[in-house]
Amino acid sequence: MRFTRRDAIKLLGYSAAWAGSRNAFGQAATLPITSGPFQATRGSLDAYQVPEWFRDAKFGIWSHWGPQSGVEDGDWYARNMYIQGSPQYEYHLKTYGHPSKVGYKDLVPLFKAENWDPEHLMDLYVKAGAKYFVSMGVHHDNYDMWNSKYQPRWNATATGPRRDIVGLYKQAARKRGLRFGVSEHLSNSFDWLAPAHTSDSTGELAGVPYDGVDPAFADLYHSYAEMPSDFAKTAQAMGRVAPNDWKLQYFNRIKDLIEQHQPDLLYTDGGIPFEEYGLSTVAEVYNMSASLHKGKVEAVYCSKVASDCAVGTCIVDHERGVSDDISIAPWQTDTCIGDWHYKKGEVYKTPKKVIDLLVDIVSKNGNLLLNFPLPNSGELDADEMKVLEGITGWMAVNSEGIYGSRPWKIHGAGPSLEVVVPKSGFNESKQPGLTAEDVRFTTKGKLLYAYVMGKPAGEVLIQPLATDGPQQPGKILHVELLGYRDKLHWKQDKRGLSVRMPAANMSDIGVAFKVTLA
Repeated sequence: MRFTRRDAIKLLGYSAAWAGSRNAFGQAATLPITSGPFQATRGSLDAYQVPEWFRDAKFGIWSHWGPQSGVEDGDWYARNMYIQGSPQYEYHLKTYGHPSKVGYKDLVPLFKAENWDPEHLMDLYVKAGAKYFVSMGVHHDNYDMWNSKYQPRWNATATGPRRDIVGLYKQAARKRGLRFGVSEHLSNSFDWLAPAHTSDSTGELAGVPYDGVDPAFADLYHSYAEMPSDFAKTAQAMGRVAPNDWKLQYFNRIKDLIEQHQPDLLYTDGGIPFEEYGLSTVAEVYNMSASLHKGKVEAVYCSKVASDCAVGTCIVDHERGVSDDISIAPWQTDTCIGDWHYKKGEVYKTPKKVIDLLVDIVSKNGNLLLNFPLPNSGELDADEMKVLEGITGWMAVNSEGIYGSRPWKIHGAGPSLEVVVPKSGFNESKQPGLTAEDVRFTTKGKLLYAYVMGKPAGEVLIQPLATDGPQQPGKILHVELLGYRDKLHWKQDKRGLSVRMPAANMSDIGVAFKVTLA
């Protein structure tokens, strides 16, 4: 039986009436959003204010997980397996076969999550100090991790785990008092999957189309019938060049995700997409939140484009990047201990590196969203557990100055500030490792927390706390060392705050001084 474009549209689940509706001026009809304080315009969204819970939370954990994790060969597998000569193409060829014969559609059912226990994972993440949790909603691979109304064939309840991953994560997170978020990477999918519509350019199968061209699977790989003939070869991975019917599909899918799971945070991989469709999505998540909280908007939308968030609207998210100084507005770094999707043999960040990032980010008014990539089984591997345990141990002693804190007059001091780091982009890898000579500051009222980012010995001198220094901290009344119960020997003078370190066994990662100011 021939699978037509009309059949594909029905399977995609969006209304033909909505897909083609235009007003008298040829403009797209207004998209249906939940009524509330915001309309789908930038002017309306300018009035948005970041909720206090996000300002206070500081640390979240993310499950960037889906069928590509099931392959266990790293990120962007569903795209790169169709790019001849790429490492993942070669891996696919050796492991599964040629992508004209065995495609991504055939790998999706292998994603089983047989040992996935969201309750157990959430206990671990709460113990590690996370105050919010984010589940993958949908990646660029066009596979929904919930019981999707508009993607009925390619979702986690229909194939693979056959469970509502987002829903079960939400249940586990909220049971433990965590704020719950979802990430969506769908707006880029139309362009991102373009290589599935091409073929080898050399070799014995040169010119034989990959399985993405099969119209029977247009609901996974998309249909390019309305696009220029060379679109599959020229489309950019994150280009967001797509027809209006796809933009509507995007809006309907994410609206369905919002309606089913009422997230406190919605992360978009990029800027607000497709103008009216993206703005309607932002308004939807905020209005849904207002309907659940007696008119108060408790939700956060994350955009990676700073201009989106210049006035209200959202918080800016830096993927694998860190702000260079204190920001007036709250912001977020999202990063991973390894690759985004699980990769066998990956060398992970150390607990020290994670805590360096966390404290530096918080000192600049930011939050850290940290991904622990789950393998196919859904169970953290032994090395990931070691990283999580290291974070857990440090946070149990030192997190008092993290949660609910705000920036001080300066974010820090020490030799790390002399290292020239790019001010934007993926600059995380350029961040210097912090040592006992580096200090970062946070505040809570008259309390100042000075984090010395290494294991100090002998005397610690914190120069910005000098009696007549440029920061003018005022008189220090009391100094404590978090995790140490006995009295400290300290002195404030023109050199700074000097503290004689006790002989107690302290963390190699860093220590925190709790300073009471007059």
